[in-house]
Amino acid sequence: MELVFSLDTISKIATGFWKSAGEAKVIAFHGEMGAGKTTFIHALCDIKQVKEVVGSPTFSIINEYTFIEDGKEKKIYHIDLYRLKNEQEAVQAGIEDCLYSDHTCLVEWPEKAAALIPPDALHVHISLAGAENRKLIISRN
Repeated sequence: MELVFSLDTISKIATGFWKSAGEAKVIAFHGEMGAGKTTFIHALCDIKQVKEVVGSPTFSIINEYTFIEDGKEKKIYHIDLYRLKNEQEAVQAGIEDCLYSDHTCLVEWPEKAAALIPPDALHVHISLAGAENRKLIISRN
């Protein structure tokens, strides 16, 4: 699936994205620096009405957010692997505990720990599509 959005349409696209993601628990976001990964993840969290302030976990590696769905509190782990040197550092940071939990994980820079990403993860490739637009290519591999 391919989608194009701007900041004016990001909320609509994020809403549709959650519907098309189905039961995916791990969503891996690929894209160059500045492509809009964190901005799109912020929009996804806005749609879920997370309670916490959403920000880039570049230095903390993992941010945990909570939201209510079907009357139950649920979690989203926002993971940014950019600063990690290798998969061993990801293991030491506790990434596997998040990835194999029953909670949603939104992972930026998944290629830094590719072997740890579950095979059923949803992959989102974000790229520039002009000065104001971003393109998402969504796949299961």
